[in-house]
Amino acid sequence: MKCVTKIKWLDEMAFDAELDDHHFTLDASPQVGGQNRGPRPKGLLLSGLAGCTGMDVVSILKKMKIDNFEFEIDVEAESTEEHPKVYKTIILNYIFKGENLPIAKVKRAVELSETRYCGASAMLGKAAKIVSKIIVNGEEK
Repeated sequence: MKCVTKIKWLDEMAFDAELDDHHFTLDASPQVGGQNRGPRPKGLLLSGLAGCTGMDVVSILKKMKIDNFEFEIDVEAESTEEHPKVYKTIILNYIFKGENLPIAKVKRAVELSETRYCGASAMLGKAAKIVSKIIVNGEEK
């Protein structure tokens, strides 16, 4: 399967990005000449990682017949100080809310995503330490 994306320079530090027939703006912060009209490219790696593993987890839990829950992923990342400034640690906080969630199945869904299905996790895990935390109804599991 081939992935194609294109970017076209708009002005200053802004680019129009096209991916899967969707357009969005990439931009830099005003401190480096941008106008803050869109996300930074490096941050999109974290959004992509969260989306990849999140879709896996939801799909796996649906196959396990678990579907009455709320779910979000908060991602935190720490970069190196020297250029190129790369992520050295990425923390994925898998946050679930719901009654009678089977913790073992939730943990298994996260594990399967991270070790078997999520290509973004596999790629970024080669460059950064990825730490996962599962939080169910406010308690880390």
